[in-house]
Amino acid sequence: MKLRAIKNHILVADMAFNERLSTGGIVILGDDQTSKGIRPRWARVIAVGNDEKTVKVDQYVMVKHGRWTRGVKHEDMVIRRVDNEDILCVSDVKMIDESEAGDEVVTDQGKRELPA
Repeated sequence: MKLRAIKNHILVADMAFNERLSTGGIVILGDDQTSKGIRPRWARVIAVGNDEKTVKVDQYVMVKHGRWTRGVKHEDMVIRRVDNEDILCVSDVKMIDESEAGDEVVTDQGKRELPA
């Protein structure tokens, strides 16, 4: 089943909230819902509405802290809607922000993955 966004909505997945693994192998506990967790986060765009002209599917967006909906599980991913006005920047390649100290990241789906 393919999801479609409506109007100017932007749907994203792959936001990192859980624990992270540092380059040295140290597990950094999840920082969501703590003062350390107040930071913008990167997400992969999976759908955009017909009225949205600034971002495209498969781009990565950095979103201001808290400007996304709670996740909804769909197939093997957690999907969120982000506020268009709170997208800070867009990238065509996967980005790992400074607070993710290491090469490996644990996504909100619990998968360990390396940056592309």
